[in-house]
Amino acid sequence: MATTSHKLTLGSKTAAATVAVKDLAKARRFYEETLGLKLVETEGDQVAVYQTGDSQLMVYVSQFAGTNQATGVTWVVGQELEEEVEALNEKGVRFEHYDLPETTRNGDIHQSGDVKVAWFKDPDGNIISLVNGH
Repeated sequence: MATTSHKLTLGSKTAAATVAVKDLAKARRFYEETLGLKLVETEGDQVAVYQTGDSQLMVYVSQFAGTNQATGVTWVVGQELEEEVEALNEKGVRFEHYDLPETTRNGDIHQSGDVKVAWFKDPDGNIISLVNGH
């Protein structure tokens, strides 16, 4: 029996981040009103899909919402990091502060070398970060 070799093409495809939530209506208010994301699709009261730059973020209902203890979504915002943090602060977002090796903190922004990062959580406790670059 001959085998067929299939070439993977994932490296040329667009990936979508996914975030589990308990209450989609509450999550939609956060992602649309607080973060300013554009809703592009829904699947009933179970899924909301947002366009964000050249990618998408899928928010879906799951009993496991908020159980991830690591960063789930990162936005690379470049030199606008401080402005984005300030704008989110004005909307009532509370930023997380972590004690990390070789990292200093100026307000809500952590810095290690040239990398600056700010972390916050959505209403379900999913960790989101803003970073100045890769």
